[in-house]
Amino acid sequence: MRVDLRSDTVTTPSQSMRELMAQAPVGDDVYGEDPTVNALEERVAAMFGKEAAVFTPSGSLANQLGVRILVAPGEELLTETNSHIVRAELGGSAVFGGITTRTWQAARGLLRASDALEIARPNSGPYMVSTTAIAVENTHNFGGGTIQPIEEIALLRKESLGLGLSMHLDGARIWNAHIASGVSFLEYGKHFDTISICFSKGLGAPVGSAMLSTKANVTRARVWRKRYGSGMRQVGILAAAAHYALDTNLPLLSHDHRRAQFLAKRAHSVAPSTIDPALVDTNIVALDLRELPVTAAEFVEMVAPEGVLIGAFGTNFARIVTHLDIDDAAMEYAADVIADALKRTLMSK
Repeated sequence: MRVDLRSDTVTTPSQSMRELMAQAPVGDDVYGEDPTVNALEERVAAMFGKEAAVFTPSGSLANQLGVRILVAPGEELLTETNSHIVRAELGGSAVFGGITTRTWQAARGLLRASDALEIARPNSGPYMVSTTAIAVENTHNFGGGTIQPIEEIALLRKESLGLGLSMHLDGARIWNAHIASGVSFLEYGKHFDTISICFSKGLGAPVGSAMLSTKANVTRARVWRKRYGSGMRQVGILAAAAHYALDTNLPLLSHDHRRAQFLAKRAHSVAPSTIDPALVDTNIVALDLRELPVTAAEFVEMVAPEGVLIGAFGTNFARIVTHLDIDDAAMEYAADVIADALKRTLMSK
């Protein structure tokens, strides 16, 4: 059996999704004439209480557009140390936007408004960099799928507005946060000036993200999307997959969370130091291997011959991600393989 748990980006479109894609009405999106894209943009903007949205080919681009709209060259964006924007977008904000970043560190990436506010330096004058915006990632990928507390988001919004700061939400996995917490998309949306969302992770669409904001901001973002080389033509084929994902796959995320819990509990039963199941909020299991005589890369190699694929992020962090294409049989098989590898590792100490 082959069980790919490297990411929820590895999902493939179902036959029903493919059929809907093939039937999608299309037009030239650069001219604003693709009806399926237009409908998707209107739909997701309304879901989060925003005026408009722009469809993008990747979550990184959606993030870069959102941040660029809020932060001018030479100004500063604050975010958590291990956030996707600063760890996994290859310095895009600096390379393309001339934006500097400063970070705070938080266990599991868990947001505390005070952490961001303590390092914020708005209106710093002509000799210091001025903070302009704060980015929050929900759920926090490298933190292990951590859900950000809505109370902390609301507090950060209130205090940052008083400082004249804007807020961006990296909501690539906001779907998981919503399903697990019950917090509405509208509640999340009202606290942020720009929002990125992704359709190609847990939702199972093959490609696509979107940036949401005001009509004026989205109009500006369309110009930058074109400059970045991402003007698209008959892209309604892809937007149709996103529609299908929202209609059909969104409620299925609860199964991903249940399966992640199962995997976490199995790992904990063998090697308690590697994971606390109580801290697995959604579909990501982050194994901490610091107390084991094996690196993350070595552990990945241990389970790969059995057909179980997981990811190594850093020396001691092995990431397991459940998703739409993993059923209970695959989950149980992967749990057996991972538990056996942990037992062998402990025996070698």
